[in-house]
Amino acid sequence: MRCPYCKKTDDKVIDSRSTADGITIRRRRECLGCNRRFTTYERVEEVPLLVIKKDQRRETYDRGKVLSGVQKACEKRPVSREAQDEIVDELEKMLDEKYEKEVSSSAIGEFIMEKLAKLDQVAYVRFASVYRQFKDINHFLKELKGLLSK
Repeated sequence: MRCPYCKKTDDKVIDSRSTADGITIRRRRECLGCNRRFTTYERVEEVPLLVIKKDQRRETYDRGKVLSGVQKACEKRPVSREAQDEIVDELEKMLDEKYEKEVSSSAIGEFIMEKLAKLDQVAYVRFASVYRQFKDINHFLKELKGLLSK
């Protein structure tokens, strides 16, 4: 750390404390060159998770966008808002555990479809129809047959 007074890089930490938010550490330092004290703050550098889209574009993960898709699939269905939030919470937990920097949109879509299939089959079909981009009724029927065989 460079001293703000004499610009030397030799210092010692006198005191370290977490700030009220618990995210930042406040450090009191003393310059070994000029013996003056100064304060620094440290925080963990958060690297945003990028989603790799089907066309290979990369986009920052957006919880609101994922939750909106789940809500649209569950619209007018007996699925509580808490259950919808829980799906997104479970997704984010999985993403934190399995992925560091990038995740494919297909991994996110498959995870959500798996959760919706257990929760509400109509919501599952709605989500799948948008996610899988059914071209015609045959694709739709194939998905329904797969659902019925489970």
